[in-house]
Amino acid sequence: MDYRKQVAAIYLLGFFIDLVNMFITSVAYPDLGRALHASVAQLGWISTAYIAGLTIVIPCSAWLAAYYGSKTVFIASLLTFLFASIGAGQTDSIGALIAWRALQGLGGGLLIPLGQSMTYRLYRPAERPGLSSVIMLVGLLAPALSPALGGVIVDSLSWRWIFYLNVPLAALALLLAACWLHPDPPREPLRQSLPLLNLRLLAEPLLRVSMLVYLLVPGVFMGVSLLAILFLQGVLGMTASASGALMLPWALASFGAIALTGKSYRRAGPRPLFFAGALLQAAGILTLAWVDAAGQMVLLAAAYALMGFGGGLCSSTAQSTAFLRTPDSDLSQASAVWNINRQLGFCLGAVLASALLDMLLAAHGVSAEDARAMPAFHLCFALAAALVVLPLALCLRIDNRAVLHLLEKTK
Repeated sequence: MDYRKQVAAIYLLGFFIDLVNMFITSVAYPDLGRALHASVAQLGWISTAYIAGLTIVIPCSAWLAAYYGSKTVFIASLLTFLFASIGAGQTDSIGALIAWRALQGLGGGLLIPLGQSMTYRLYRPAERPGLSSVIMLVGLLAPALSPALGGVIVDSLSWRWIFYLNVPLAALALLLAACWLHPDPPREPLRQSLPLLNLRLLAEPLLRVSMLVYLLVPGVFMGVSLLAILFLQGVLGMTASASGALMLPWALASFGAIALTGKSYRRAGPRPLFFAGALLQAAGILTLAWVDAAGQMVLLAAAYALMGFGGGLCSSTAQSTAFLRTPDSDLSQASAVWNINRQLGFCLGAVLASALLDMLLAAHGVSAEDARAMPAFHLCFALAAALVVLPLALCLRIDNRAVLHLLEKTK
């Protein structure tokens, strides 16, 4: 295996670990709530604390890599993440669990921007849409497999084992990083004028629009998936395994959408793919508002498939579009900005969804496990569907012909 494939493999494994930790915990929320006596808002912070930790440390990625070297920082991050995963599995209070999750995020937050910038430097602009498709294909395995696996773990073992699952994954990433990454170059003297986060990169329209789409499409889905787990298990009485398995049609549809993006992106350009993706995801979220019984598995599978196909189209198109005009010298900073936006979208999605649900439940005087809570969940799903279509107004401003011309020039 040549060096650029080795670096890409390490990056993809870090990306996989990151996504596993975003999606696997939600399937255990009902059990966690009962075991740790936590409210819906507190449960939302289990994911939010992890994502907040990821977000806080990302602006430092380019600075730390320049001073200490990418390999050193990558390995230190994995060690921190590994330690925090063990701590999260042993906790006995919701406050301690939230703290361990924040430390997990701080440890894992540098894996994605470091791996992404190291990998993208090794691929020419014309090769990056293909690389993005591979990233998205590998990335969808985590949200597909982790809730189903997490449901089996919760039903047969304990919620603690969803955190212990990180140990072998992080150990494998450590081994590969130690063996494959090239030794770090000598440290560079730091310049006071070097910003931790170069927000001037947002002046580039393709990066800016791609970030907004990612903020409001995959970001909203993060909140919807949290609410859906509480709805399916608490209100409809489904098991953790059955509710987690619904991510499988989501993953299959996402796979189809990403494959379609890889084949059609050079012919169609980003604008029509963004439109189709946002409208399909909105339709899938609205379908959840029609579900009122656990036996409606066809309707549930259709809802998750629509969300998967729409979200997959938007995510892979945004990933393919974001860095098309970014010079190699700015990739580290652009990667940091991109990943902060990605984590911010996930964080806001979980926080706003759980806060809205808590408010509606309090207004009706019911709990999340009461059948009378169904209208509150349905209203949350309808509002989320409306949010998904908001970025389409900006997508109209994308110069599709210019993007297609740029792709043709950089073959």
